Amino acid sequence: MYNLPNILTLSRIAVIPLIFVSIYWTSYAWAMFAGALFIAASITDYLDGYLARARNQTSAFGRLLDPIADKLLVATALVVILAKGEGSMYNWSLSVIPIFVILCREILVSGLREFLREVNVGLPVTKLAKWKTAFQMTALAMMLFRQLWIGWSYCGEVLLWVAAVLTFITGYQYYQRSLDYVRGTESKKSENRIRMLMNNVLQKIQSKRNAEKEAAVVKSAPKPVAQKVASDTKKTAKRTTKKSATKKKTAAGNKTGNKTGNKKSVAKNTISKA
Repeated sequence: MYNLPNILTLSRIAVIPLIFVSIYWTSYAWAMFAGALFIAASITDYLDGYLARARNQTSAFGRLLDPIADKLLVATALVVILAKGEGSMYNWSLSVIPIFVILCREILVSGLREFLREVNVGLPVTKLAKWKTAFQMTALAMMLFRQLWIGWSYCGEVLLWVAAVLTFITGYQYYQRSLDYVRGTESKKSENRIRMLMNNVLQKIQSKRNAEKEAAVVKSAPKPVAQKVASDTKKTAKRTTKKSATKKKTAAGNKTGNKTGNKKSVAKNTISKA
């Protein structure tokens, strides 16, 4: 975690209190020192990313900390410039507008990134956003070196307006991407709801058709099942009666034959005795 790119990122955060102190220590030496620290920190913003890619030392810690360090550094410089008042800007009342735009945009983008991170959606940095950062850092460095030469402050204010325009454009782009994701999610939810409703309707229609088919089959049947069973039972009873009657006749015939045979045998015996 504590590799060179991450150490550079942490150093960018470490110099922020020293830059902020220039609000109270207004000497020329300290102002130059604060300006030099800001320039050095701005350079590390480029170096940490370059070294992380070159050395294959990219990490989750660096991805988390890098944008935070950038925003803290920029916000601190803007607060210092505002705190010094009209002495730090050519037209203080107008220069407050780009500072306000930049601060609002940073808060907006931070909120969007936090929201999209929860749903595992990235918000990559665009090329225009990188140009915005370059103009922004250059403008703030020039305005911090106002005591060295007043012309730096005027040039810095012009660049600050350019940075504010780019800041507004990139902020809108990030907002549009986030809005597209939200719309896509809501459209998927509505599609799922419509599918569920259609499935319910189709199931009801199918069940109604099945019930109608069953009713038609019952009506088209020639006899109820009970009647069919009764008729089959009557036929079976008749067959059983006929079989029993045949058996009785056969038994009666056998008895008659036995009596006749007995009479004949008695007569033969009588004749033989005589």
